[in-house]
Amino acid sequence: MKRNRNPERKPQKFTTVGAEALTTVAEPKVNIIQPHHGWLSLDFREMWQYRELLYFLVWRDIKVRYKQTVLGAAWAVLQPVLSMLIFTVIFGRFARIPSEGVPYSIFVFAGLLPWTFFSTAVTQGSLSVVNQANLLTKIYFPRIFIPTASIGVALVDLCFSFAVYLFIMFWYSHWPGLYATLLPALLLLTMMAAAGFGYLLSSVTVIYRDFRHAVPFMIQIWLFVSPVVYPVTMLPENYRWIMALNPMCGLIGGFRSALLNKPMDWMSLTISSIVTVAIFLFGLYNFRRMERRFADMI
Repeated sequence: MKRNRNPERKPQKFTTVGAEALTTVAEPKVNIIQPHHGWLSLDFREMWQYRELLYFLVWRDIKVRYKQTVLGAAWAVLQPVLSMLIFTVIFGRFARIPSEGVPYSIFVFAGLLPWTFFSTAVTQGSLSVVNQANLLTKIYFPRIFIPTASIGVALVDLCFSFAVYLFIMFWYSHWPGLYATLLPALLLLTMMAAAGFGYLLSSVTVIYRDFRHAVPFMIQIWLFVSPVVYPVTMLPENYRWIMALNPMCGLIGGFRSALLNKPMDWMSLTISSIVTVAIFLFGLYNFRRMERRFADMI
């Protein structure tokens, strides 16, 4: 039997695709990751694209730091408060160290605010790259975010400590003066100093693991080299510029002048600010130069 064919059946239409269209569909999109050229070789556009990752790194470090603790974030307040009490008894009562005409408690606390922030950020930042070995070898993201996240954690602790300091100043009826308007600039310089040392020490610790033990010891010595428990005026005036080469010297003095309404030592602050900017740029340059080898060395 012959099959009935429909004579009214319309012929099928076929469309041709050009060679360019086939090439476009066939080839997948490839993202090439390559090092940038330049002195610092910072890709600010890339860092802006990954900005949310920096927030999550800071938030994760905050949760890990106070995880399974009884007091939680209260440790951010207890550390400077207990240090203030100990220093007040030892250096204020027994050693009779001058406090520039203000109660020694608020004098030493004004120095502990920037110092605790700086020491916490540098200590955590120096170990940040080594502690994030698993993250470094699995995904790509701006490596500079790892030590920078430590500054964010220390900044949260500083906010809690500053709230306690305002209460102590209210207790002593002592309020900041006009120089308090310089606090944001002083905080920015302190962040730059902590970031510079954090970038430098984190990159060096990847190669020389001895710095994991040397950094805490160095911070303890640095505390007494910096004018935290004593005023700079105790030193001879001819040698104060040498003390100002320590970036925390001028910054701590600036915080005290801003919080305690005292005259600003512009000479020490200027020298410490120049050293701070130089350390920040050098630490950033060294970190960017060595970060390509982090995955192999860790």
